[in-house]
Amino acid sequence: MPVTLLRDISFGDCDPAGIVFYPNAFRWMDAAFHQLLRTFGGHAALCERLGVIGIGLVDVSAQFHKPMHDGDRLDLQVTLADWTSRSVALRYEGRIDGTTTFTGREVRCLFSRSETGIVATSVAPLRSLLESQDV
Repeated sequence: MPVTLLRDISFGDCDPAGIVFYPNAFRWMDAAFHQLLRTFGGHAALCERLGVIGIGLVDVSAQFHKPMHDGDRLDLQVTLADWTSRSVALRYEGRIDGTTTFTGREVRCLFSRSETGIVATSVAPLRSLLESQDV
């Protein structure tokens, strides 16, 4: 690890004040996570391989340190931060020209169907796979 997503920020990413509209940071964090999954064939292929119906988001947060603008080039890195028996936490750092513009955190779980509905299941198979690939 880490996995890096590079993104050229455009006028359409910005609000009327000319700074990036904050929900885009969450969209880019999700895109970086899915880029990590492409190493294993993408979300659908990985879910099939692990016998789950999805790798879902259960918590997300971000802190904004500096504004981002049209024409900036975002370098967003994602790293695995912490494991529990049923979740993995990911850390994100967005930089422009080496300066941190925002940081974020996601918690994701593996979900499967049970008799009582959709439930979070052990992330051990995902952890083994990621650690075997040194991601």
